[in-house]
Amino acid sequence: MHDLAQMIMDNLIPFFDLFILALNIFSIIVLVWGVVMAGIDFLKSEKNDRNRIVMARQNNFIKSFLGSYILLSLEILIAADIIESIIKPTFQDILKLAILVVIRTVISYFLHKEIEDALKDKENENDAKKTS
Repeated sequence: MHDLAQMIMDNLIPFFDLFILALNIFSIIVLVWGVVMAGIDFLKSEKNDRNRIVMARQNNFIKSFLGSYILLSLEILIAADIIESIIKPTFQDILKLAILVVIRTVISYFLHKEIEDALKDKENENDAKKTS
């Protein structure tokens, strides 16, 4: 039975290697797409002549938007690393996975706080417009 399981695993490893490569490439695509979209939003924002405070708020939204793409890219990398750790468990892979999870958690925490602050600012701005 053990030999059958080992034979199946040996035959599936090339498929999983390709899948891990595809996830890594997809992660890069997500990250580049987020950078491009944030760059376009930034250029549009800078093109408009507005109050500097409004522009700073807009930049915070753009930063949060980019952060969400970075976070999604890290999530995809973590998924790829989990699969790789399962099929080829080495101490280096497990350490790399742990570091990525810590980085993702820290980014997620601060991104969430920034998004909440941005939403509160937007609500306060909308409330001020309604009372004016």
